[in-house]
Amino acid sequence: MSNPSEPAVRVHGLTRVYQADGEPVRALSGVGATFDRGTFTAIMGPSGSGKSTLLQTAAGLDRPTEGSVWIGGTELNRLSETGLTELRRDRIGFVFQAFNLIGALTVAENILLPLKLAGARPDDAWINAVVERVGLGTRLTHRPSALSGGQQQRVAIARALAARPEVIFCDEPTGALDTNTAAEVLLLLRGIVDEHGQTVIMVTHDPVAASYADRVIVLADGHIVHDMPQPGAVRIAEHLATLGRRPSATTGALR
Repeated sequence: MSNPSEPAVRVHGLTRVYQADGEPVRALSGVGATFDRGTFTAIMGPSGSGKSTLLQTAAGLDRPTEGSVWIGGTELNRLSETGLTELRRDRIGFVFQAFNLIGALTVAENILLPLKLAGARPDDAWINAVVERVGLGTRLTHRPSALSGGQQQRVAIARALAARPEVIFCDEPTGALDTNTAAEVLLLLRGIVDEHGQTVIMVTHDPVAASYADRVIVLADGHIVHDMPQPGAVRIAEHLATLGRRPSATTGALR
């Protein structure tokens, strides 16, 4: 396990180049950032800015073309595919827009699935605390089809928390939810940071969703153009609108 004094996640010189129709496309260009433990960070930017690529490479779902990623004191670049799989299983949680629940399993079975696949014994006290925190105690025997979208996302969050990961990565976790339900899910994420010291890194396009975070990172053209403590939804929206008016978003940081 990692030293609690170390950042939860670090990326340095992160570059990712894809091939599209035989041409190189640079999704990230030398990105560097540190994510401290017990914090909630929102990653934003226009479509194609590199925000999802940053999330995927930081979470070990994709390997960078250049640069390094650390989860705690572990450098992901040095891990084999097997080692990377084990790290994602044991030390990272994931929450996606599409929930990714197994329809044939109950809520309880979905929550415990990662532990079962890992052959790990659940910590009953922790699982009970997680279930209580997400408010699903009366729904454990239900299947996902019997739940609302917000309830399904709560199951996904509980599943991500089941193994007590060092960091939870969220990719547009409220994108499929209505405004009120989205607010409930965001308050839940905010609560697990404040009350359990969890680290959350979330990609979102929504300034209101980003306003729940401690910090907002804005990307454009594969670069971080702004990294700011919580500025509020209005200022976030203003920054994003400014990006759309810039001839090149990579000429400097927003002020």
